[in-house]
Amino acid sequence: MSENTSSGRPRIVVGVDGSEQSKYALRWASRLAGLAGPGAGPQIQAVIAWDFPAPYGFGAPMPNWNADEVATGVLTAAVKEAYPEGEPDGLVTVVREGGAAAVLIGLSEGALMTVVGSRGHGGFSGLLIGSVSEKVAEHAHSPVLVVHGDADGPVPPPLP
Repeated sequence: MSENTSSGRPRIVVGVDGSEQSKYALRWASRLAGLAGPGAGPQIQAVIAWDFPAPYGFGAPMPNWNADEVATGVLTAAVKEAYPEGEPDGLVTVVREGGAAAVLIGLSEGALMTVVGSRGHGGFSGLLIGSVSEKVAEHAHSPVLVVHGDADGPVPPPLP
């Protein structure tokens, strides 16, 4: 599992933040990719984005904190939880610095589809759709699937 965005295969871009909704989005991406048949499907790009929050007052960054490593850990854990039986063929992970919506919109160019959960870690639980998924749905360069599911329930299994 590593970043490789130039395989020449069609791509499905999936936004991942570690939330149950993003694991659900990963499962949907594998369902969509599986429609092409074993080994023939598009590459699934599991994408996590990180950004430093706007500073308030005077603060120094934590000296031993590496945002890229933290994001990679969250992404790796989410992929393992979404695919306990093993990763689907063609899955790659992408870790990028930047706002989640902007990163996903940029990667959506040339993609078959972009898949996001309806809410992630950053939203208010009462919202029907999160701000990232709303921005991606409005501005992506590819069709967008916003998956809804029970955020408090288990993630459904992938299709066989």
